Amino acid sequence: ALKRLAQVSHALDERLNRAPNRHAPYVGASAFATKAGIHASAVLTDPRTYEHVTPESVGNVRRVLVSDQAGRSNIAAELGRLGVVLDKDDPRLARLLDEVKEKEAQGYAYEGADASFFLLAKRVLGEAPHFFDIERYSVAVDRRFARNGGFEDQGAEAIVKINVDGESRISAAEGNGPVNALDLALRKDLGAYQRFIEDVRLVDYRVRVFQGGTDAVTRVLVECADGEGERWSTVGVSANVIDASFEALVDAINYKLLVSVEGNDRRTAKAAQ
Repeated sequence: ALKRLAQVSHALDERLNRAPNRHAPYVGASAFATKAGIHASAVLTDPRTYEHVTPESVGNVRRVLVSDQAGRSNIAAELGRLGVVLDKDDPRLARLLDEVKEKEAQGYAYEGADASFFLLAKRVLGEAPHFFDIERYSVAVDRRFARNGGFEDQGAEAIVKINVDGESRISAAEGNGPVNALDLALRKDLGAYQRFIEDVRLVDYRVRVFQGGTDAVTRVLVECADGEGERWSTVGVSANVIDASFEALVDAINYKLLVSVEGNDRRTAKAAQ
């Protein structure tokens, strides 16, 4: 029964419409997570030195957090957990490690954004299919003020122009804020890929500002979920919070398409055998 503990916890979070606590004992995404470095190497060598129970015994998984402290073996272990098998002596691993360090110097953090790290790895390895291009987007916030000085209503409108398989598509949507409007517009019409994202929804949105001032760099973490209960997190960084949010949203859609298309291809190949 304990092997379903994490699954039951996540189902309860879904029922209560709340984001899971990543740091919750046993069931949290970070419960069996170790930051890359000496500790991570020890965990990979002998997990019993750091874990009093195995993550599988409570329905969880072991994770090595990706950061600028990571080494090749740490990166390889995390890739393996995500389904990408690479030998730690593979030269592409060094390129990926350099890319991670460069991105983190710009403000990105992949510790809580597995999906963005997965996409980055696929791109560096030359294994990322191309689904669509963003040609442009715009968003406008509308606030109607009342005579008494307050405001009667507020909302946002977003327009996204996407190129899918050589065809430009323009989608518009209204939301209760700019990020909500952009999210809805982005997922409105992806042509042949639309069926893969029909059940995707935004479940958590976090903003972190570096330093102070109006020109500060902003990091946005987005968590999405689908109809099967799968959750994934992405990251975006920019001096413009809307731009950072949009980058994270685009990563979220690309990740969903990537895993869906790869899964569909595997099922097709298996059926043909």
